[in-house]
Amino acid sequence: MRKTWWKILTVIILLYVGSYGFLVKVPSLDGRLQQSIRNTFFHVPMWIAMMVILSVSVIYAIKYLRSQNPKDDIYSLEFARTGLVFSFLGLFTGMIWAKYQWGAAWGNDPKQLGTAIAILIYCAYFVLRGSINDIDQRGKIGAVYNIFAFCMLFPTLYILPRMTESLHPGGLGSEGNPGLNPNDTSAALKAVMYPAFIGWTLLGVWIATLRVRYKLLLEKKLS
Repeated sequence: MRKTWWKILTVIILLYVGSYGFLVKVPSLDGRLQQSIRNTFFHVPMWIAMMVILSVSVIYAIKYLRSQNPKDDIYSLEFARTGLVFSFLGLFTGMIWAKYQWGAAWGNDPKQLGTAIAILIYCAYFVLRGSINDIDQRGKIGAVYNIFAFCMLFPTLYILPRMTESLHPGGLGSEGNPGLNPNDTSAALKAVMYPAFIGWTLLGVWIATLRVRYKLLLEKKLS
């Protein structure tokens, strides 16, 4: 029971987000966002979950470089894989939102372009690992590249989009804060959005740990 409580909590939170998120009365902002603001409960938490999961991945990458423990490499790999999935989910939910708010799913917005670059960098991580046959070299080179890819998230997702004109909040010449300042968020949105941060992040950790367990069992069977 001690190992399953957080999984039960994950299910409860996501059921709450998925149900109450569509029932709660959202603020009306001069007809601009209308009901599409409910995507805040899905789009933004995907990026929060992605950052947490990729942070765990890079921590295990650093641990592997220090310990050379294959288990650390597996953790780093699977958390990176799960983080990449959440980055795609964040991108796709954003494109759906953009379709209704900006008139097109893809508008070459700096944030969108930065996201695409970040995703391609992480895709290259898996291509790089797949091209190396030696297990030790694969782990070491993969860990170093993982650290590089994680560091590249900050200029591509957070720094450069704020320095240029953007349709996203927080860009040059636009209002709002991409960090969702609590002072700018209604209590109704907070009641769903904050639990969503926790729920989607826990789901990502759950998926990653399942992948890790599968890989460890596979390694044990092969050995």
